[in-house]
Amino acid sequence: MGKDRYQVMKKNTSALMDKKMVMRAIGDSFAKLNPRVQIKNPVMFLVYVSAILTTILFVCSLFGVKDAGLGSGFILAIAVILWFTCLFANFAEAIAEGRGKVQADALRAAKRDVEAHKIPSADRKEKITKIACTRSLCPLPPRPA
Repeated sequence: MGKDRYQVMKKNTSALMDKKMVMRAIGDSFAKLNPRVQIKNPVMFLVYVSAILTTILFVCSLFGVKDAGLGSGFILAIAVILWFTCLFANFAEAIAEGRGKVQADALRAAKRDVEAHKIPSADRKEKITKIACTRSLCPLPPRPA
């Protein structure tokens, strides 16, 4: 039983190998571009605002408005880098949240699957009774003071 759980955990070691998690993280990274979500992280909010302003500056440069003689291509490159930074940060955060949810689910499942071995006495160690462990049957041992 323990070996099966180890194989499942070993199989899902890389979040990037799980296509379902990656696809959900990609969707979440675009959903997190909402300003209400971005403002929770001040640094990324500044990158987000800079990306918006640089994109506006790029559109203005297409209509002939020049900023310090910079070409439209350079402004576009900066805007793309800023948007990529926002999306990548949101993607990394979504992957971390997904891994946390998977780990929490695994811990909940492991809590249900725990089995206790009850030994009647020190003399009769061979006679072990297996008991499905729940919180009421297997309380945590007291902590040393």
